[in-house]
Amino acid sequence: MNDLVWHFKSFDTLTPTELYEILRLRNEVFVVEQNCIYNECDGKDIKCHHLWCSLGGEIIGYCRIVSPGVSYVEPSFGRLVSKPGYRELKLGHQMLGLIIQIIKNHYHTGRIRISAQVYLKQFYAQYGFVQVSEEYLEDTLPHMEMLRED
Repeated sequence: MNDLVWHFKSFDTLTPTELYEILRLRNEVFVVEQNCIYNECDGKDIKCHHLWCSLGGEIIGYCRIVSPGVSYVEPSFGRLVSKPGYRELKLGHQMLGLIIQIIKNHYHTGRIRISAQVYLKQFYAQYGFVQVSEEYLEDTLPHMEMLRED
C-alpha cells in the first residue's frame, strides 16, 4: 500500500503524541481486545527502538525492537500489533521483514530470540523462527521462546 508511512525511532526521539498513540494501540489490543490485565508498560520501552506505520497520520501497526541484553542475550522484538480494522493489510508480514533487516543492520546479527504467543507459531515459522522452549504462561497467555538464526 503506497500511502503507508514507516517510522523508526529510539525512545528518546519519540514525540509525546507518538508515544501516546503507540501506547494507546498496544493497550487497545493487548489489554482490552485480548482481555489480559497486565502492566503493559514494563520498563523496556526506554531501552528499545520503535517501528511503526501510519496511514493518514494514524498509527495502524507497531513493534518495538529490543536491544541485546534487555530481554535475551540476542536482540529481540515484541509488542508486534496491527490495529483492528486494518488487519487485512497483513502489516505483520511487512513489519517482520523490516524488523529482521533492521536487526541485521543495527546489531550485525541474524540471531533473534522472541517470546511468541503460541497461536502465532506458524506465522513466525514462515520467517525462520523455531520453537526452543516449552510453552509457558506470560501475562496469563500461552507463550514459547522462538529463535531465528541466520
